[in-house]
Amino acid sequence: MSEPLLAAEAATLIHAGFVDYHAQFRAITQRAQRRFETRDWGGADGDAVERIELYDACAARMAALLEGHLGNTLRHRSLWGGIRTHYAAIVANLVDQEMYKTWFNTQTRRFFKTRGVDADIEFVALDIEPTDRITHPVARHSYAVWSNLPRVCQAILDDYPFAAAYAHAGLCAIRIAEAVSRRLESWGSDPVRAIELLQTVFYRERRAYLVGRVFGVDRIAPLVIALVHEPGGIRADAVLTEREHVAQVFGYTRSYFHADLATVGDAVVFLRTLLPSKPIDELYTVLGRAKQGKTERYRHFFRHLQRDPDETFVHAEGERGMVMLVFTLPSYPLVFKLIRDRFAFPKESVREEVMAKYRLVFHRDRAGRLVDAQEFRFLRFPQRRFAPALLEEILGECRESAYVDGTDLVVAHCYIERRLRPLNLYLREVDAEAARRAILDYGQAIRDLARSNVFAGDLLLKNFGITRNGRAIFYDYDELCLVEECRFRALPDDEGDGASGSDAWYVGPHDVFPQQFPRFLGLTDDLRAALLDRHGEIFDVRWWLALQQRIAAGERIDVPPYPATACLTPAALLGQPFL
Repeated sequence: MSEPLLAAEAATLIHAGFVDYHAQFRAITQRAQRRFETRDWGGADGDAVERIELYDACAARMAALLEGHLGNTLRHRSLWGGIRTHYAAIVANLVDQEMYKTWFNTQTRRFFKTRGVDADIEFVALDIEPTDRITHPVARHSYAVWSNLPRVCQAILDDYPFAAAYAHAGLCAIRIAEAVSRRLESWGSDPVRAIELLQTVFYRERRAYLVGRVFGVDRIAPLVIALVHEPGGIRADAVLTEREHVAQVFGYTRSYFHADLATVGDAVVFLRTLLPSKPIDELYTVLGRAKQGKTERYRHFFRHLQRDPDETFVHAEGERGMVMLVFTLPSYPLVFKLIRDRFAFPKESVREEVMAKYRLVFHRDRAGRLVDAQEFRFLRFPQRRFAPALLEEILGECRESAYVDGTDLVVAHCYIERRLRPLNLYLREVDAEAARRAILDYGQAIRDLARSNVFAGDLLLKNFGITRNGRAIFYDYDELCLVEECRFRALPDDEGDGASGSDAWYVGPHDVFPQQFPRFLGLTDDLRAALLDRHGEIFDVRWWLALQQRIAAGERIDVPPYPATACLTPAALLGQPFL
């Protein structure tokens, strides 16, 4: 067979492979509605893991098919140049052509072990913003509102039917209307003129979300309606109209939505109208398109890197990590984390165990308290872009993660995360009230994670960061484990369990002494008192043992992804926080 014909056939195969992956992705996603309707939360968890693993499984099958079809010509670069040309023509008019190109690059990188990028056989295009050319309107419901907002809200609920009944649709509609009117009071009397909502329902954990925007005479605000399914039926739980709250729901500390979108790029364009400051890579990722999220993160970062060719990578601020070496580009809000070859005492983990912790986080509900860490391989940077001390440490202590190739440093393996301000540094820099809010949210973060069956392990302040919205986020995963795996104990003098002295003082690898937590935090007396007053339970072994019993009994403890003030319950309307 001639090379041009072989290239055309291979391009068709690769395109068909992505179509098949996309169909399987949607098939899993479509289960979300049934999971919500039947309150099958365990099934929803399984679907989330299955969908996360789907891309790599489909890519491996695609690679095997190409190996069989191309045979000895598999690694002929001239052939792959032809394949790319044919493939570009096939996907040229597709809304999601960039996702198809990422799929293509996955195959070339697998076969050619690409370090950095290879413009001859890959789709690179670092200089484009892929959604700028998308004009395809995403499917939505539109509602004109002139005076009777409750009636419109009733029409909205009618347009989103479920197999399970609403507990009281009329009351839900009234509460939604009241919440929207109250939160948009600054727009003036009778402020709402129209509402638009995506036809696609967004599902995650135990909630369904109606996502859109509300229009006034000369203003626009996001509108997200959260639905919950309780034993008595489905009801509206919250209304979000503030960008800060919507950003948290779509944030990089959350698990991925299950939203059955025929095309994704047009939905991303719409979501950017709600959250204009949110990076496009994070929108793709939170929709479950993690590979495209990585592509967009890479594209945006390298475009930024080229703008200032003299800026250098430096150590990230904060204490030196025993397990991870962390560096950053000062002008860009990301950090790069490399696993060290050897860990300082008392760390006893090995490289494979650390990577397993990151995979655990990737597959779990992150409760809004664990930063999303994307795994990257074989990134290429000029050595001159690294501060001398940083480069020396990388080459001396991270030889399994990075190596020199000519004048470049190749980062063979790393994790990339959003850069957060370390909590221990933040507390020294802000006023007393800001510090108090931060330490209280730190306690809430420990509580939220625990209720999601996650124990952070190392609770030192340096392992938590503060977002620009003041939320405490955990980002050091090498000692993270499940709550159910821990052995929570009181200090030996207080155990009173009849154990012998030697048994009482023995500390096993999974033993945890909550009473000791506050001793090592280095807090001022005022901050320590505030933390103990609000969250004293988390330093009491009895709280953890009771929590373990609830988890063992199969109870799924709710951790709402929005503040209590956004909820429609009477307690929330009074401003009482979730604890």
